[in-house]
Amino acid sequence: MIGTTVQHYRIVERLGAGGMGEVYRADDLRLGRPVALKFLTPSLKSDPESRARLLNEARAASLLRSPNIAVTYDIGESDGADFIAMEYVDGETLAARLARGPVPIREAIQAGIQVADALDEAHSRGIIHRDIKSANLMRTERGLIKVLDFGLAKILPQGALDVTKPQMTVAGMVIGTVSYMAPEQALGKVVDHRSDLFSFGIVLFELLTGRM
Repeated sequence: MIGTTVQHYRIVERLGAGGMGEVYRADDLRLGRPVALKFLTPSLKSDPESRARLLNEARAASLLRSPNIAVTYDIGESDGADFIAMEYVDGETLAARLARGPVPIREAIQAGIQVADALDEAHSRGIIHRDIKSANLMRTERGLIKVLDFGLAKILPQGALDVTKPQMTVAGMVIGTVSYMAPEQALGKVVDHRSDLFSFGIVLFELLTGRM
């Protein structure tokens, strides 16, 4: 796909891939800015559930307004392939940073405050991320943390989250990254915003110790 143009986005380089999606850096030819384009992997582009999950990711992220959450610009389709156009964040993930060892306490605190602010914004709008981990947290050269990948997010039907009451998802469904999961999430039980906070706690431990 490198060098091709999808709608008004010219694809420049491949940034990475996961189980469901591939992410590319592209140039927005209309606005003259870099963007990140996320496509479903070729094997999933015709799968209705995967397409619905991609749309859910775009909807969840587009509801949020925080300097610590990557902005979603648009969702589109080209030759049967759905994609999301997002803010391109130039930096490294906290997972990549941790490959060099634990971070200083001050740096960990600064990162933690920003992640907490992002989660507060998401939870206040009834959105549970469900995959908070160091690989989904990007740090720019200026120290700004951006929460990425709302592909597993749960949007509660009531809208804003009432933090005084447990909120539920489908029991029996296990999604997320096992090493960061809260016990109830790993067991396929109902989850709410506290599951994100458990995962966030593991990230803080990882930042300070350099291990899981």
